[in-house]
Amino acid sequence: MFRYNVRGENIEVTDAIRDYVEKKVGKLERYFTDVPNATAHVNLKVYTEKTAKVEVTIPLPYLVLRAEETSPDLYASIDLVVDKLERQIRKFKTKINRKSRETGVPNGEATAIFTNDTPEEDNGSDLDIVRTKRLSLKPMDSEEAVLQMNMLGHNFFIFEDAETNGTSIVYRRKDGKYGLIETD
Repeated sequence: MFRYNVRGENIEVTDAIRDYVEKKVGKLERYFTDVPNATAHVNLKVYTEKTAKVEVTIPLPYLVLRAEETSPDLYASIDLVVDKLERQIRKFKTKINRKSRETGVPNGEATAIFTNDTPEEDNGSDLDIVRTKRLSLKPMDSEEAVLQMNMLGHNFFIFEDAETNGTSIVYRRKDGKYGLIETD
């Protein structure tokens, strides 16, 4: 069962909003057999031009689900984000299942969790580090890393190569293809 961390920016998170978020995001639980220590981080933002942005991040073992959506209606944004997350889950499951069929290797730990069914202020310098992120590298192959990168909507992704145990980076090239940087 997910735990929820619901934050609001320029909006008070009422019980009705919290209940709606938990009800909608909670529907994703049906895709998982066991989700230990899973916290759904939900950030709700309302802008002066009367639009609402919803960001949801759910870090799971072997997978980070993340989606965001902006629309004039907060509740519609929540619905759209949940739809995006469902598509990500289905895409990940399909990719892992296809890979296991092609290689003849049974599904690994990555699919074991599935069932079958704000930046700081800029003080003017171009070289200032305005945000720091810490991450733990998960062993995976380059295809899974590209999938993760695309799910997160990033242009690069750092991971531990499962074959070499070295740190590697996949990135999206300007021509739309992908590159891989391997370390010694």
